[in-house]
Amino acid sequence: MEHSNARSLVIGAPRSGKKPLQGTMRILICDDHTLFREGIKAILSADPSIEIVGEAADGKQAVEYASRFHPDIILMDISMPAMIGYEAIRHIIKADKNVKILVLTMYEEEEIIGLCLNAGASGYILKDAPASQLIEAIHILHKGGKYLSPRAMQKVVDQYIGGSAPLETKYDTLSNREREILKLLADGFSVKDIASRLNLSVKTVDAHKYNLMRKLDLHNKTDLIKYALRRKLITFPALSESREP
Repeated sequence: MEHSNARSLVIGAPRSGKKPLQGTMRILICDDHTLFREGIKAILSADPSIEIVGEAADGKQAVEYASRFHPDIILMDISMPAMIGYEAIRHIIKADKNVKILVLTMYEEEEIIGLCLNAGASGYILKDAPASQLIEAIHILHKGGKYLSPRAMQKVVDQYIGGSAPLETKYDTLSNREREILKLLADGFSVKDIASRLNLSVKTVDAHKYNLMRKLDLHNKTDLIKYALRRKLITFPALSESREP
């Protein structure tokens, strides 16, 4: 068995005192599945120019560790606890415009691709891609390029040819507060619950709810949940009904 050339740390561990090799690409892996992260580390170990500086198991950790470890490239899943992947991307890019983010996911819907690229991702690759494609994408991003896997590229091209404004979504018109309230509504919280949770008045939450549903052209709670499911804001139907009358 070959020895690993990529140096990795446990989740959240600080960097070692060793000086990285010249030209080393510092990688942060963000995915909520431990076995998947282990598989990615095994793949990246074949490339001596890669140093794995940390791992994050949810979106909030991804934002925190990006700031703490200063990676060159972040491998980012979309569907993660605590914070959805493309929201984590927004926070990370806002703090550091130089970091490159490669989305590594199972989702190939053009709207999801658009959300990630609009948030600031530099690349998008599917989890069933061959290992060589992942390594190639990392090197391209490190050189300042962009990368879309062939299937992701086809989705973008199809949308453009179909006459839609490429990569633009109604979700992008929402404010950060509206996105937060959308997620809570889809999770089954009532307006009163959300107001208490966010320390806002019921009237303010109602206004945000009205505005976000108008922007998204949604007409009832069922539409809202379906919208959240399509965009992976939630990964299962909300089981608890809202307690609003």
